[in-house]
Amino acid sequence: MRKILIIFLLIFVIGCTKNIDKNLGEILIENGEKTVRIAVEIADDDEEVTMGLMFRENLDENSGMFFVFGDENYRSFWMKNTLIPLDIIFIGENFEIVDIEYAVPCKEDPCALYKSSKPAKYVLEVNADFTAKNNIGIGDKIAFKQ
Repeated sequence: MRKILIIFLLIFVIGCTKNIDKNLGEILIENGEKTVRIAVEIADDDEEVTMGLMFRENLDENSGMFFVFGDENYRSFWMKNTLIPLDIIFIGENFEIVDIEYAVPCKEDPCALYKSSKPAKYVLEVNADFTAKNNIGIGDKIAFKQ
């Protein structure tokens, strides 16, 4: 019985590790002065994209959520059920930042929409003012590591 329990636990831990590996990565942003590293959770399916950072009470410094879309298009985000202010960084398919929006939590309907001014294939959400603190701006390039 003990061997079966140990085998079950090993299978469970291995399964969890694979899931964690799939959903974690690192973004590197080169801003001309330095390289900024951001640990990210990856949202690459409809459920993850829809949930985003809703109901989170905090977000660690130098961390965020990286949204991956199937095509490059104008994107819009809202802050319904999002408890922390964010910088929303819109990124084109060439990995160049095309727009940055400062977004505040939505306390009542209707919630504001934060729209990209140019088409984006990726979106990175980080703590509010992260881009200002790290001198990140439109035209900066990102690299993704998983």
